[in-house]
Amino acid sequence: MKTVHFGAGNIGRGFVGLLLHNAGYEIVFADVAAALIDQLAAADSYQVHEVGENPAVHTVDNFRALNSAAAPDAVVAEIATADMVTTAVGPNILKFVAPLIARGIAARDAGPAPLQVMACENAINATDILEAAVRADGAAGQAAVDSAAVFANTAVDRIVPNQAPGQGLDVTVETFFEWVIDKTPFRGAEPAIPGVTFVDSLGPYIERKLFTVNTGHASTAYFGRAAGLEKISDAMADPSVQARVRAVLEETKQLLVAKHGFAEAEQEAYVQKILVRFANEHLPDTVVRVGRAPLRKLSRHERFIGPAAELAENGVKPAALLEAIGAALRFDDPGDAEAVELASILADNPAAAATERITGLAPAHPLFAAVNAVVEAAQAR
Repeated sequence: MKTVHFGAGNIGRGFVGLLLHNAGYEIVFADVAAALIDQLAAADSYQVHEVGENPAVHTVDNFRALNSAAAPDAVVAEIATADMVTTAVGPNILKFVAPLIARGIAARDAGPAPLQVMACENAINATDILEAAVRADGAAGQAAVDSAAVFANTAVDRIVPNQAPGQGLDVTVETFFEWVIDKTPFRGAEPAIPGVTFVDSLGPYIERKLFTVNTGHASTAYFGRAAGLEKISDAMADPSVQARVRAVLEETKQLLVAKHGFAEAEQEAYVQKILVRFANEHLPDTVVRVGRAPLRKLSRHERFIGPAAELAENGVKPAALLEAIGAALRFDDPGDAEAVELASILADNPAAAATERITGLAPAHPLFAAVNAVVEAAQAR
C-alpha cells in the first residue's frame, strides 16, 4: 500500500506519517521545502518521541520524498499509482496541491480501487475544500473524479510544538492523538489505520475538536502572551490564565451540548482531558507559536467567532469568548505577518470597519455590537 502525503513538516512526519507507517503504508512525502525534502530523501528513518504520560519512541521508515515544486510530474506519477493521498499543509495551501491531485486522478488506470483523499487540517470540512479545488482545476473530468477518487472529511488532533534546534527529522509530540474520519464516502471499504475512529457523522466531532481544543489552545496562548508568559504550560500554571481558559471552554461546552447532543458529563471529561494536555510540561510549546496567524483564528467560522456567533444567535452573550477575542486582538509578534496585519487594520480603520473586516460578521448580526466594543477597546490601548 502507498500513500502520497503533502506536507513533510512536523505534523506530517510526527502524526499522519507515523500512523500511516504503523498501518503498513509506504509514504511518499511531497513538499516544496527543498532542504527538508533533500534531508528526508537522504534518510533511511526518523524517530517520533511521544512525551507525557506513557512516553514512547517510534521509528518511521519505508518512505520517500519528492519536491512537489521541482518535480511535479514525479508527484503526479506517484498519485496515479497510490492508494491514498493525505495532506497536512494548512487549509490555505490546499488550492496549490489540488492541481497535482487532479492530474494524478486523470492519470490513473481504470482498474484500481478509487484513490482515497483526506485533508488532515485544522479546518471544518477541509477535504470538501480540497475536493472543490480538484474539481475546479479541470485536469480530471467530473466523471473521472467521481469514479477514480473518494474524498472523506477528517478531524485531527495532536499537539506538535516547535522542535528543539538540532533535532533534525526527529519529531517530539504529545502522547495523545485523535484522528476521526467520516466513513460514509468509503461505502464499507474504509482503510485499515490503527488508532483511527470512523464515524457516520463527522460534523459534531469536527466542531467539538475545533471549539474545545483549538479554541482552548489559542485562548491559552493569547491570555498567556498578555500575562508575559512564554510557554503554554507556564500559562496553564497561572491561576488567572487557567480560569479564563476554563471559562471559555465552559461557554463552548454549553454550545456543543445543546447543538450536538453530547452528554454534559462526556463533554466535561473531554474539557478536563484537554486542560491536562495543555499543562504538559514536557512539551516545549510557546504562546507565540500557538498564537500565530490571529487573523485566521478570528475569522467568521473559526475557533472564536464561530462559537460566539452561534451562542449570540441563541440569545446567549459569550462573555469569556469576548474576553479571549480581546486578547487575540492584542497579540503582538513582529515576526508573524498576520499579527502585523491585524495591528495595521486596527490602527487604520474605524472600529465598525475593522470588526467587519477581521471577523466577517455583518453589522446586523447579534454578536456584532459586542465584538465591536471589544475592537474599540483594543484600539484605545
